[in-house]
Amino acid sequence: MIACPSPTEAVEDLQPDQLAAARQRSLQPAGIGMRAGARPAIRLGPQLILLNKPYGVVCQFSPHRTRPTLKEYVTVPGVYPAGRLDWDSEGLVVLTGDGRLQHRIAQPGTGWAKTYWVQVEGIPSEIALQRLRRGVDLGDFVTRPAQVRRVEEPLGIWPRKPAIRVRAAIPVSWLEVTLKEGKNRQVRRMTAAVGHPTLRLIRWAIGPWDLAGLPPGCSRVAEVGSTQGP
Repeated sequence: MIACPSPTEAVEDLQPDQLAAARQRSLQPAGIGMRAGARPAIRLGPQLILLNKPYGVVCQFSPHRTRPTLKEYVTVPGVYPAGRLDWDSEGLVVLTGDGRLQHRIAQPGTGWAKTYWVQVEGIPSEIALQRLRRGVDLGDFVTRPAQVRRVEEPLGIWPRKPAIRVRAAIPVSWLEVTLKEGKNRQVRRMTAAVGHPTLRLIRWAIGPWDLAGLPPGCSRVAEVGSTQGP
């Protein structure tokens, strides 16, 4: 079951079809992952929570002076994010109370691929794409080989508020980037290093889990026993 904010809250940022779906789901019985103010969450035992983190949300439960946190979107106790996602990035955050699984997902090089949709300034050449695929020297480290390809704007993508900065004279394009590491602001630094600054960054998938059917601010539960990964 998907849990979403109430129709009067953050879902105003959704496309009309996504908004209608979110409103329909909000009429279902309350469950894991509803925002503060909703009915109490139901604890189902060992589990994963998959959250589509909105732009501007800090990936922590402790209070932040100026920004909303995960506490406003996930009410179930005892779960923590397996890896972080910057406040200015959007997309999939996996939360779990299983410490070993949390470490396994978050630890670079353990085989859990992470896929990002990246809107960049300009249209990268094949040379730039090859640099991203082979590994980019960022000064403090060289990135591992990654899967990178140009894609059309993902279907059904939600609008971001605030909207990205667009310069009329410079086109924008989308990349799909899959890697098995995730150091601080790595994808942004990679695209900047090849001359194409990141304008918008959405984490679409981690291992076997993705955002399919999950609007921003909404969550769903996956049982730990059902996971399939490296």
